[in-house]
Amino acid sequence: MQSEAIVDWPAFARARAQLGAEFVRIVGYFREDGAKSVRAIEAAMRANDPVALVMPAHTLKGEAAQFGAMPLSMLAELIEMTARRCIETHDGPNELIEDVVRLRPLFEATMALFDRELNPLRTRAGGFGRRVA
Repeated sequence: MQSEAIVDWPAFARARAQLGAEFVRIVGYFREDGAKSVRAIEAAMRANDPVALVMPAHTLKGEAAQFGAMPLSMLAELIEMTARRCIETHDGPNELIEDVVRLRPLFEATMALFDRELNPLRTRAGGFGRRVA
């Protein structure tokens, strides 16, 4: 999957501009909170507990969208909304197994792209070590 398919870079840039100097620190919070949400979703799935799926999926959905990680946000929303429906219908969340399995790799791929973008030594056009004519 190409980086453009995982991260909406214009949305990422807008968040970066809005958050300014705090951006890298807040992305760090997202890394920690997102990892906790993924673990909680996986644990809830193992426990066959749709109620326990809702809040971490809801949290991940909103935080991912804030940084332009739309596929991650949409997958978290699918998990959240399906879990809510399962609660209403008194069903287990078994239909979410494949979606929950896809969640961790997508979160990790998203964070790897964020890391690459935020790396101060990343290659830039006309960047470090190149002479400007």
